[in-house]
Amino acid sequence: MPPERPSRRTELTRFLVLAFGVWPFFAVCVVGGYGFFVWMYQMIAGPPGPPGY
Repeated sequence: MPPERPSRRTELTRFLVLAFGVWPFFAVCVVGGYGFFVWMYQMIAGPPGPPGY
């Protein structure tokens, strides 16, 4: 017996949760993680630009 198809309301609710809840949170985490990585790298390697004399 095939599994029961979700109703239109259930599908819409899942879409809205993903579109306005999960994915924005995920995007903020990715961008924040990248910023943290760059910040840590610059703490170790120094800021970008020509070397100081």
